[in-house]
Amino acid sequence: MISAEKRDSEIAYEKLVELLLSGAITDDQPLSERGLADALGLGRTPVREAMKDLVREGVLESHSTRGTILRALSLDDLQDLYEIRFAIEGLAAFLAAARGQVEALGSYVESFERTLKDPAVCDISQVHDHGVDFHWEVMRLAGNRRLLEMYRPFRLRFRIPFGIVRQSSPDRVLAAVAEHLDIARTIMRREAEPARALICKHLRKGLDHRTGLLLKRSRYAMPGGLEGALPGAKAPTI
Repeated sequence: MISAEKRDSEIAYEKLVELLLSGAITDDQPLSERGLADALGLGRTPVREAMKDLVREGVLESHSTRGTILRALSLDDLQDLYEIRFAIEGLAAFLAAARGQVEALGSYVESFERTLKDPAVCDISQVHDHGVDFHWEVMRLAGNRRLLEMYRPFRLRFRIPFGIVRQSSPDRVLAAVAEHLDIARTIMRREAEPARALICKHLRKGLDHRTGLLLKRSRYAMPGGLEGALPGAKAPTI
């Protein structure tokens, strides 16, 4: 019985994450436990547990008056998350090139090359998701389990508010494919320091792009002293 409940909770978590990634839920929309259970075709208990997990991970937040809602991503949140990504993913790329089973990236190189050869026939959502998988593969190839455990929660926190990017920013998605290809090739050549530099450069471009998306939302304003500074700022030395 315990294992069955665990499986139901995991299924509820995965389905809820996919629902959040779809952009169907906004950050001002209270989440109904009963409504989610009906929508996902699951019982209320596993949905409740999944919501608790997402609150712990910082994806949702619980209020005594407003209930449970999707946590809004601020510019400060974005900057903080990317600073962590510079450190963790830069180190992962370095370790993957230095000691990982880099042959595993061969299929990614082939896929990226096919996409760039004929981007018009590609499904942008699938291309975007494949890029996310690539980042996870680099983390895995680093061979550091603790690093991977640290990466999961904040990566999820970062993805959900920007799930719609894969539909709304095809040019950026395709540009990222070229960047992923350079990173993969560099790791496969076991050039550790250049791989670290390339992934940080790639992340900087992602930060600039997502900063622009946030600034287009009327309720966000650039914190004092940061306007005009973020896009040109350099990734920290790691």
